[in-house]
Order: sequence, then structure tokens, then C-alpha cells
Amino acid sequence: MPAHFQNALFGMGNPLLDICAVVDKDFLDKYGLKTNDQILAEEKHKEMFEEIVKKFKVEYHAGGATQNSVKVAQWMIQEPHKVATFFGCIGKDKFGKILKEKAEEAHVEAHYYEQSEEPTGTCAACITGDNRSLVANLAAANCYKKEKHLDLEENWKLVEKAQVYYIAGFFLTVSLESILKVAKHASENNKIFCLNLSAPFICEFFKEALMKVMPYVDILFGNETEAATFAQERGFETEDIEEIAKKAQSLPKENKKRQRIVVFTQGKEGTVMTKGDKVETFPVLKIDQSEIVDTTGAGDAFVGGFLSQLVQDKTFEQCIRAGHYAANVIIRHAGCTFPEKPDFH
Repeated sequence: MPAHFQNALFGMGNPLLDICAVVDKDFLDKYGLKTNDQILAEEKHKEMFEEIVKKFKVEYHAGGATQNSVKVAQWMIQEPHKVATFFGCIGKDKFGKILKEKAEEAHVEAHYYEQSEEPTGTCAACITGDNRSLVANLAAANCYKKEKHLDLEENWKLVEKAQVYYIAGFFLTVSLESILKVAKHASENNKIFCLNLSAPFICEFFKEALMKVMPYVDILFGNETEAATFAQERGFETEDIEEIAKKAQSLPKENKKRQRIVVFTQGKEGTVMTKGDKVETFPVLKIDQSEIVDTTGAGDAFVGGFLSQLVQDKTFEQCIRAGHYAANVIIRHAGCTFPEKPDFH
């Protein structure tokens, strides 16, 4: 890849430090957690963050959905470094320092908005079997401000350098105006803007914000649960994932030069993608249950693999293959971590 690919991929989201632990059913029940879910921490989860560290063996990993995806994309690309740019907000503390170091190690160009009102955000990844229940305490991540960071000339220049944009739906709870500024820029310049549904609660409780961004979305990602919730909230009156994909594809769109593409993953079932007026299903790579260490970051890794090829103008089939490859690698490792080099052709 030539050097001008630097900053070709832009991501913006919630930089979080993941606190991962294998927990038991009692722990989930105590805090009212579902086995496979993503939620925002409430008052009742406060002591959970202390208890998980005391009671279980925890590992700390740099996380945050968008940040995971751009890191995986950079890992798949390898050279040049800094193809991926990332914006988000952290605190001036130990966890923030770890996130900065980890981004550097991953060769991602991270420009964090640093503030001292709130500590760096964390996410408890409560693992049981091959499920993970995520509880995010956004803290600093929730303090991202368009006018304090995105609008600054040196930062906006990096946005303009990009060709492909990716933002997880999670960021809709933080800064809709930042997302819209980036999405409109992509749309007006015929660049590719990608969004992830991210979680059932986004589709349900942040649907107004989600639908404000939808007209600018060229590629929509999600998993089967999110797709089902989205369909319910939009009154699609179908539970068929291919039908949902088609209906999501045909929602109003600003930039008519690109037809929207909808990509829904379904765990070990095949990945569904709209293509023209058809919907195709692509089988995932087989993996033995015993080889799965933890599925945290599998969806993020899929998107990262996909974006790594998209930014190189590869076919969508190739993007999906790369997504499946990356997810297959990530679930063999704890958290959203990966070996030194990919083996993808």
C-alpha cells in the first residue's frame, strides 16, 4: 500500500479500557445482566466494577468498539502505519495513558481529546462460556465535544484526508453533531460512510438520532439481534434477516451515487449482505468450540477486517472474507487482541 494511504480510514467513538473476566451466572444475576448484551452502566452497576476486580482474575485490554475496529483494520493492512485515524475523549489518568500506549503500539494515529473532569471510560466484559455481557461506564468518553476537538483545524484536516469513515452506533449517545458533521462531509464528497447499529438499546432508545444519520450511511453493519430490534422499532413487520437487510437498504439516502449496502453478521451462522436488489449469505470460517477463548470484539474485528479491504478498493466479497478471517482470529484470543501478523490472502 502506498504511503498516501495514511489517514485514509477515519474512526470516531468511545475509547474504553476493557476489564475482562470470566464470571459466573450468580454474578450476572446479581447485577441483572443478560449473558449476551451490551448496556451502559447505571447506578446499580457502580460496585460491580470494584467487585469484578476483587473476585475474578481480570485482564485489561484497550477497547471501545470503533477503536477496536480501526486497530484491526490497521493490523490487517500492516504497512504503511497510521492508515487509521481515531478520535475520542479520555481522562488525564493511568487508564488514559494505557490507551495512548496501546494505540501507538497498534500504529493507529489516535488524537484524543483529553480532559480532567471525568476519568477514562471503562467497560466490564463479563464472560460466561462463549458469551459476553458488556457494561460500559463511558465517563470521559461521554465528554467528547465537537467544538473542542473535531472543529479544530488540525483535526478536521485529518477528517478531510480520509476516504472511508466508520463510527459505531454507540457514539450516538455522545455526540450526534460530531457524527453528522463527518457523515455530511463524506456524503458531499462521495466518500464512504459506515455506521454500526452496535446494540439493541441504540436501535430502541436512540432511534431518533440513528435515523438522523441514516440518510448518510453507505454501509450499515449490525448483528442478528440488533437487526431484529431495528426491524421492530422501524415497524418492518418481518423477522427474516434478509428482508430486514433489504428494507434497511431502501431507507432514504442522500448520496444517490452509491447504493447503501447492509451487512448483518449472525455469529456462527453466515453473514448476510445486500447486493443490488439481491441478498447474499456468506458462510463464516469453521471453528471448533474448544478453540474459542472469548467472543469479545468478534463483531468489531469483523468490521475491522472488512474496512481493511474497503479502504484498498477491494470487492465487497473480499471485504467479507477479510472480516470473517479477522473475527476468526480474534475469538481465539482474550479481548480484542491479535497475533503479530495476519495470514490473510
